[in-house]
Amino acid sequence: MKGFMAAFFVWTLISPNGDGGQAWPTHTVCEDGSLKVLYRSCDPLQDFGLSVEHCSKYLKPNLNIRFGIILREDIKELFLDVNLLTKGESVLSYSYAVCEEDLPRFSFCGRRKGEQIYYAGPINNLGFEIPEGEYQVLLTLYNEKHSTVACANATVIAS
Repeated sequence: MKGFMAAFFVWTLISPNGDGGQAWPTHTVCEDGSLKVLYRSCDPLQDFGLSVEHCSKYLKPNLNIRFGIILREDIKELFLDVNLLTKGESVLSYSYAVCEEDLPRFSFCGRRKGEQIYYAGPINNLGFEIPEGEYQVLLTLYNEKHSTVACANATVIAS
């Protein structure tokens, strides 16, 4: 009986919908009168949490976020790729080294598989106003072995 319960528990953890389903639920990052930001994990084995402190069409230069995930991979080094699309056309591709082995920028740099990352604080970006429209954003975090740590498909709707 214990073996069955353990197997059921593991199956439940790795199945996004509890039925071996196709996708994780869509989460709302923020929503106000003129901006709505939604995301869904594109990792078939794991979801994660993300929120922003202030929802506005004008992105402040230091945007405060909260991000939480349990690592499935070690992260000696961690990289972020951002791809922005509108109407099916690529508008921007950006890569950023979040953690480098010789230059750890955050306290979670160097964490091991099974440990939790929880970051609450600012991310530096250029302040700008989001133009009216609908945008798709693909965010991918990966380690030095190019193993996916987290990924998300986000939709930004600005009116």
